[in-house]
Amino acid sequence: MTQKQKTTFIYAAPAVLLCIPLIGNFTSKEFDWSIGDFGIAAVLLFGTAFLIDLIQRIIKNRTYKILTSIAIVVLLMLTWAELAVGIFGTQFAGN
Repeated sequence: MTQKQKTTFIYAAPAVLLCIPLIGNFTSKEFDWSIGDFGIAAVLLFGTAFLIDLIQRIIKNRTYKILTSIAIVVLLMLTWAELAVGIFGTQFAGN
């Protein structure tokens, strides 16, 4: 896999993930995301993609690449969970 293909995949994945709630908004009454929700999700997903792309380009050791990428994805999931349901009880938690 070439670097261009890897980069394309890294940035296409968030776009595909954002299509899921978009389709849900059009097809289901229970699914209700606002423009702000899509904006926050886009910043989180594309920010994560950018960091992973940066890691893939800078770090040469394959093990460190994988571990750092996993740590970034775990941080994304924890942030997403906090914004959605408030697992840590911060002021940013959803209601």
